[in-house]
Amino acid sequence: MALNFVKTLFLSPEINPSNRKAKSIPVLNPFDQYGRVFFFSWLGFMVAFLSWYAFPPLLTVTIKQDLNMTQEDVANSNIIALLATLLVRFIAGPLCDRYGPRLVFVGLLLCGAIPTAMAGLVTGPNGLIALRFFVGILGGTFVPCQVWCTGFFDKKIVGTANSLAGGWGNAGGGITYFLMPAIYDSLVDRNLPSHKAWRIAYIIPFIIITATALCMLFLCEDTPTGKWSERHLWTKEATAVPPSDGAIIDLNTGTFSSGITTPHNNTALDLEKKGAQTPQILDKDATSQIDIFPETVLAPSRREALNVALSLSTMSVAIPYACSFGSELAINSILGSYYAKNFPHMGQTQTGQWAAMFGLLNVVFRPAGGLFGDLLYRATGNVWSKKLLITFLGVAMGAFQLAIGFANPMTEAGMFGLVAGLAFFLEASNGANFAVVPHVHPFANGVVSGIVGGFGNLGGIVFAIIFRYNGSSYGRSMWIIGVVSLVANLAVAWIRPIPKNQIGS
Repeated sequence: MALNFVKTLFLSPEINPSNRKAKSIPVLNPFDQYGRVFFFSWLGFMVAFLSWYAFPPLLTVTIKQDLNMTQEDVANSNIIALLATLLVRFIAGPLCDRYGPRLVFVGLLLCGAIPTAMAGLVTGPNGLIALRFFVGILGGTFVPCQVWCTGFFDKKIVGTANSLAGGWGNAGGGITYFLMPAIYDSLVDRNLPSHKAWRIAYIIPFIIITATALCMLFLCEDTPTGKWSERHLWTKEATAVPPSDGAIIDLNTGTFSSGITTPHNNTALDLEKKGAQTPQILDKDATSQIDIFPETVLAPSRREALNVALSLSTMSVAIPYACSFGSELAINSILGSYYAKNFPHMGQTQTGQWAAMFGLLNVVFRPAGGLFGDLLYRATGNVWSKKLLITFLGVAMGAFQLAIGFANPMTEAGMFGLVAGLAFFLEASNGANFAVVPHVHPFANGVVSGIVGGFGNLGGIVFAIIFRYNGSSYGRSMWIIGVVSLVANLAVAWIRPIPKNQIGS
């Protein structure tokens, strides 16, 4: 068993013939197209997150003093950085459906790399706030990261694939707490003045982002079958797909042997048409709860995209993500300052290193959420199991936020222990959430991913505003966020994770 698992990390995966998606994740095989896409999915998001959060590690002391920034200026810059990402994520979803996630990914990386390199031109608080708005473009890369993975990995493992890519990518928020102070310290040790050292330090993220984007552009594929514009060509080769009940569907005519016929606009050719109608769903007994046509991404019309964005099923994953990822974003921005307030004997570098652990735990905790979701789905065959997992993790996350807020630990062991517990449930909730997203309106996966990802940033802005108006009373802000998280997760717990008339519901 263990040997077989290890082999899947290196060998080319078994492919589902009905959709050309991989049934395992070749994590350590970048020569295979599935392994290569997975590698650049998490790496691209990691370097984006690294640069997106490259300012907080040096804002605690160095940049704040050099630019004569107040605590309100620092908080405003954190909020502005999240605002840009919110806007970009809402736009990136539909763009992924139309042009493909790889090109959107590359475009966002290059657009965010330019303002990163311009950090040296900042001379005051307002300049930094404006710069961080444009650097915030990088946060939008999460949407193409998840859409790209969803297009290459089968639904039985897509939760694990998405959570691994998202978790390892999110770890960039922790790595930057080590990397940026280390770069800055090395420049200061070479007798470079402080006000020059921190500016030059931001050239490094620019180089890393640009190199990664170019590799993605020239070394990776849009889909398992090649170009995004040719994503439906596999249907011409597959004449039939047998569902588990033995019924046969002709993929060229859309006809089941059981006598049930899909509407003509579900054929491969019609799926290419702009504004094609939302795929009509067959009786679930005839399909044995197997998703067929809805897995094929099309470019939905504005009306269809709006219906998808505002559906209860989309909201049932978007709102919990606003609480979990929103909390992560807001806490990442202030954690170093929180530690510095409660433990003043720590300097900028040491508080930054301890704050980094919160982000670095994503390497394990976010994938754990996706893995648990996939295991529950395989055991039950029902997406409700994944949905209930999100609710459980979200409620536990809120409980830890309440504990930190009310206790406001003044001992290092107490503080770091509670933050680690919060990190597990918060980050696992993020992973479990995007184990459900591929099941919700899969024909418009980009729209759903964009809305859910955007809500994550919306939550981040709301929570950052809470921190902003509570100043250095970080404990009070934490318990307020905990109350919001508990109420929000319980409020949407009853909503079906998949629309009632969708295959697989």
